[in-house]
Amino acid sequence: MERPAWAPRSIDISVPSVSRIYDYYLGGSHNFEVDREAARRSMEFLPGLPKIMQANRAFMRRAVRFAAGQGITQFLDVGSGIPTFGNVHEVAQGAVPGARVVYVDHDPVAVAHSQAFLTGNDDADVVAADLRKPREMLASPRLERLIDLNRPVALLLVAILHFVEDADDPYGAVAELRDALAPGSLLILTHASYEGIPVPAERAEGAVDVYKDIRNPLIMRSRDEIARFFEGYDMVEPGLVPMPHWRPESAPQDEDPYAFSGFAGVGRTA
Repeated sequence: MERPAWAPRSIDISVPSVSRIYDYYLGGSHNFEVDREAARRSMEFLPGLPKIMQANRAFMRRAVRFAAGQGITQFLDVGSGIPTFGNVHEVAQGAVPGARVVYVDHDPVAVAHSQAFLTGNDDADVVAADLRKPREMLASPRLERLIDLNRPVALLLVAILHFVEDADDPYGAVAELRDALAPGSLLILTHASYEGIPVPAERAEGAVDVYKDIRNPLIMRSRDEIARFFEGYDMVEPGLVPMPHWRPESAPQDEDPYAFSGFAGVGRTA
């Protein structure tokens, strides 16, 4: 397999990557045949997967604009993946010139792309770190250069927590991040769930099994389990809802049914 210039030498391009599969769903070009093959296998069970990803991105952009409208100028996007059009820094800096954005990912592919993508943008950077180790992440000099934890931060955990197994204590990690944030900070979160998917759960399980096969288990949680991530936050209206229902710019009546899979919400620290 030919290694393109954008693929870091350190990565094994024969193994599918969650961030490259996501890139493929969004119509990006930073993916390989192994990623496309895994994506196509998942789509045999859930043909609407690209629609779910698009709804995720659309929610993320609305939530970032909401945060900017609340006067927040610092954004921490954990599990950010490969940069594609309409990224957090583009939306945030479009709304608030000089807004500071730090991306965090533990996938070397995503980090390498982000570094290339952010060249020349002094107000955005990327940190190679793991959501499961919040202390290490927050102590990163690259993060400390741009993010002042004594001022409100918008923390984005968009389509990432469903890749953290219960054994790795995702609730503990999210609580640790919450406790590090200043009052008035926001948690912007989406999470996969069997609730809302327009096919029987048994069929959706086929797609979940594909992720298990590539050693990136997809953990489907119930709405109540997802709501627990917001402990210690006051929910912003309209609460924890299907993605198109979170402050839509127009009535979401003609949305694809798959767009309503899973949940999105924004919480504010007191």
